Amino acid sequence: MMATLRTTGAEIRRDRTGVAGLDDVLGGGLPKNRVYLVKGEPGAGKTTLALQFLLEGRRAGERVLYVTLSETEEEIRQVAESHGWSLEGINLYELSTAEQTLRLQDENTLYATADVDLKETMRVLLEEVERVKPARVVFDSMSEIRLLSQTPMRYRRQLLSLKQYFVGRACTVLLLDDRTGDAGDELQVESLAHGVIALEQVHLTYGADRRRLRIRKLRGSSFRSGYHDFIVKTGGLTVFPRLIAAEHRSELLTEPLPSGMPELDELLKGGVDRSTATLLMGPAGTGKSALATQFACAAAQRGEVASLFLFEERVGTLLRRAQHLGMPLDKVVADGKVRVHQIDPAELAPDEFTDLVRQAVEKHASRVVVIDSINGYFTAMPEARYLTLQMHELLAYLAERGVASIMTMAQTGLLSGTMSSPVDLSYLADTIMLLRYFEFEGRLRKAISVLKKRSGAHEETIRAFELGRGGIHIGAPLVQMQGVLTGTPRLVRPPDPLENTTP
Repeated sequence: MMATLRTTGAEIRRDRTGVAGLDDVLGGGLPKNRVYLVKGEPGAGKTTLALQFLLEGRRAGERVLYVTLSETEEEIRQVAESHGWSLEGINLYELSTAEQTLRLQDENTLYATADVDLKETMRVLLEEVERVKPARVVFDSMSEIRLLSQTPMRYRRQLLSLKQYFVGRACTVLLLDDRTGDAGDELQVESLAHGVIALEQVHLTYGADRRRLRIRKLRGSSFRSGYHDFIVKTGGLTVFPRLIAAEHRSELLTEPLPSGMPELDELLKGGVDRSTATLLMGPAGTGKSALATQFACAAAQRGEVASLFLFEERVGTLLRRAQHLGMPLDKVVADGKVRVHQIDPAELAPDEFTDLVRQAVEKHASRVVVIDSINGYFTAMPEARYLTLQMHELLAYLAERGVASIMTMAQTGLLSGTMSSPVDLSYLADTIMLLRYFEFEGRLRKAISVLKKRSGAHEETIRAFELGRGGIHIGAPLVQMQGVLTGTPRLVRPPDPLENTTP
């Protein structure tokens, strides 16, 4: 269940929009019996949103009216059919009908759209409003009224007259604007409207266009400010409200969650803690994903649910690797204890990913969440400078819900000897585990260490480990070696660091 905003004073009567997530952004819906502006470039989703608004009114038993000034009734019905909607019970009235009425009044005059007298056109349109007596009405779009007005002053006067017409009437009005006018015309409508919903399309260099929504104003009511991603698909708009961790405050749980591997738990002094974030860092192939999968399997074996979000690896590859390592991942996935989501970063909006995580936690009761990897999540962000802030909100939310978060991040610079990360998230992580390659007796080995653990003590040693058919093997501390994390260790004496390994 999405959290809603509270308003002060008397309870505000609202109209639900019928758009998933939008009512949450609006604090419960649009305050009733007011005039609102929905603005956006052509193709942004205005018509779809308006139809959802009217369909919601129809479900509530209200009379509704769609006045189309720029498209034909047939085009509007095609839009509805593309979403699988029936417009039965929705009154449709198009501008051409109003023009025919005016021409009948003066058979000797033929009017082009731009020459139709504005006053007479509006009179005919409002007569239709009087006839239907709707509780909800949509005017699509205001660009036609702007053209008929011809001057900014006349346009503003007409908008003011339209607003005054609906004052005192039990009717909520949406004015759609395709932003084809100049900035001054847009401000004319915004200044008179009770609220403004702006829809935007963000064109990326690669991947699908991203859509986002912002409430520019909503008089007398609180709302979620800022941008919120949304998508348009069969069935209409779905809005993904921006996550605000402060709305989910709760008493933090910090019990340790064992990994199911005694040596790894010894490194962590009991395992990772609930309500904390763990970051697994290291170059490609060092075992970050395998360790994260081990924590997920351990959660499932405790009877909890874990969710894995894969940005790079295929689900089939994950299952085969887990089987090779002796992990029962296929069984716990079949039992529903581990839920695996394969993410396409080129197609997914950031807030949409956040919504997937929230569903995993709130709907499916996941207690361990794995993000594999941060590099892929970074790719999904349209603007990199917001990654850290959004990740902070997501991790804080998961902590408040008592979830253990595990993230992997691949580092580069293996051959140069200087390791670097695409983004510094170390300060957000409560626990950091570092994985490295090192050379030993002509073989490439792996090392693991814990750099920090805010929630308690941890072992400060560096241990060798390897991935094999028998599983993940962690050896004794590398006390006879120095410089292991640099990749070029110096031996004090040469025993095999894995000689006392326990499978």
